[in-house]
Amino acid sequence: MYFPQLHRLVLDEPGEQNPLLIQQPPAQPGRDSLRHLLIGSPDGVRATIHRLHLLHYAEQSVWSRLIAIPPSGIVLTPAQGEVFSYWLRSAPMRHR
Repeated sequence: MYFPQLHRLVLDEPGEQNPLLIQQPPAQPGRDSLRHLLIGSPDGVRATIHRLHLLHYAEQSVWSRLIAIPPSGIVLTPAQGEVFSYWLRSAPMRHR
């Protein structure tokens, strides 16, 4: 994920009327850029990040902190030619 320069203000106070804007960073030459979004309960997102770490797919430290989704939603800004695939998985809730 890429956030504008003043991302701390945007992430801490997204506002009721404005959706959270997630922009695509400039592509690195010779690399395909993939965005990974995990949307769910805080416990479910943390558990999935941990599972991806155990599978050696992604270090936990590369993920952003958990970001509350404002009532107005999220806006993704695709680059020319990008596609989107969606999968909804149901997982048992973890009890603390």
